[in-house]
Amino acid sequence: MFEKPFSFKGRIQRQEYALSSGLYFVLYFLLAYLTNGVPYGKEIFWGFLILLSFFMVAQGFKRCHDVGVNGLYQFIPFYFFYLLVEDGIPKKNKYGLNPKGLKGPEETGKIRQNEG
Repeated sequence: MFEKPFSFKGRIQRQEYALSSGLYFVLYFLLAYLTNGVPYGKEIFWGFLILLSFFMVAQGFKRCHDVGVNGLYQFIPFYFFYLLVEDGIPKKNKYGLNPKGLKGPEETGKIRQNEG
């Protein structure tokens, strides 16, 4: 889980996306609380917010890829909720392999050899 969190390529499951979203909101409010009234607090807050937002956009792209659409769909209002409840495409799609774990030669690209 959380492999290459700042990458825009690949696919992630609902669970990882939900954890990423929860982590984002917890860190956002914690950061807002800790930087309130601190010298250069606004600068520190915005610096970390840019980093956190980049993380969340990258995770959103990968989640959109899992449901089979372009990553820009995440910017549609309330599409976030769809990504939280919709199951991903169970097989390989144009964005990569299924992140749930691969079984069988058709998904891994490997051919099993008979032993014996």
